[in-house]
Amino acid sequence: MISLATVIPAGFYCKFYSGPAANWVRNSLSGVLYELFWCLLLFMLFEGIKPWVIAVSVLMATCLLEFLQLWHPPFLELIRSTFIGRTLLGTSFTWFDFPYYLAGCAIGWLWLRGLQHLPE
Repeated sequence: MISLATVIPAGFYCKFYSGPAANWVRNSLSGVLYELFWCLLLFMLFEGIKPWVIAVSVLMATCLLEFLQLWHPPFLELIRSTFIGRTLLGTSFTWFDFPYYLAGCAIGWLWLRGLQHLPE
């Protein structure tokens, strides 16, 4: 899927970005792309699910993951000690992530609706 092939490198690029507003790009903009990635992946894996169901499910799951960042048991810390673990689970809770999750899911919902209307 071309959409995933675009979003995945953009998301990883954001994590390593070091230019102007680097902190915002690495920590906030990347959250939008993280949500978009999950929306696109679920859309690709589960063709019959409506875009709004995917977007809401991704939002709920990632909000739960954000709250999970308040919990630091050894097994989660072991996972978070890797790049992929930090990328997927995050490391520290912040309320400021929630608006970016919402924005990412809203963009994801619009993107999925657009994909639904493409000819096969």
